[in-house]
Amino acid sequence: MKYAVFTVSTPSMSPEEVAPRLKEYGYDGIEWRVVDEKPNPPGMGFWHGNKSTIAFTGLEDCVPRIRHLAEENGLEMPALGTYVRASAPDDVETAMRGAVALGVKRLRVNVARYDSSEPFMPIWNRDREDYKRVAELAQKHGVQALIEIHHGSVCPSASAARLYVEGMDPEHVGVIHDAGNMVYEGFENYRMGLEMLGPYLAHVHVKNARWFPRKYREDRSVIWTCDAAPLHKGVAEIRDLFRALKAVGYDGWISIEDFSTERPLDDRLKENLSFLKAVEAETNSPAGYFHLIVQ
Repeated sequence: MKYAVFTVSTPSMSPEEVAPRLKEYGYDGIEWRVVDEKPNPPGMGFWHGNKSTIAFTGLEDCVPRIRHLAEENGLEMPALGTYVRASAPDDVETAMRGAVALGVKRLRVNVARYDSSEPFMPIWNRDREDYKRVAELAQKHGVQALIEIHHGSVCPSASAARLYVEGMDPEHVGVIHDAGNMVYEGFENYRMGLEMLGPYLAHVHVKNARWFPRKYREDRSVIWTCDAAPLHKGVAEIRDLFRALKAVGYDGWISIEDFSTERPLDDRLKENLSFLKAVEAETNSPAGYFHLIVQ
């Protein structure tokens, strides 16, 4: 495996700060967050005021700076974490041109959101047609567009993502598996989901989350809410995920996006990498292999 950090999870560090930090801690790569921040954000957070963000507007002009930061620190760039949507082909093509200029072969292109306020199938059908055009653009530019399994979208599970990409060329359309997002919505047995994705499995994001009771009603029923958790403390069983990845022969990138805040950022960066490498070693040990077989 190779390990990267998606910079959405390093909001307090500028690009010039985060790249050498990842080198120091032993990471192999960096996955840049690429989006235009809103002006005058209300403070700093993962999704607003994030200092580790590369602006989408003028992305191609930023290429020398971004490439220098990666190369100077010996970091590969496995993918770009853009926020462009399949329904905006001009933005998609701009992002793809930026990826090509950087020498990055993969970039995230988001699917439609879904919250059950409208009928599902018209949104699904329309968005799939949009993504077919994304696939054509990816072929034109020689890149691979990635769909992330994500709660609150039309692809919250591996099976939904496989149905969505069916018939598209896996050379130019792939799926990001995200066990942490599947805690919120869309959980399926990891091995089953990975096998269903088959040739479309292109990239893996790792984070974790857990459920909490938010409110107790008068009839004693419970309203639950889900929030981020440290990698080793959440509902997603990282060891099961790694065993499943081994079972399907995945040996690619693991990109960490830890949204928990129990520990300082520097501690999270160091401890997450140590934890995942230990889990990988355990998975590859004879005992781990035996566990994989008997499952």
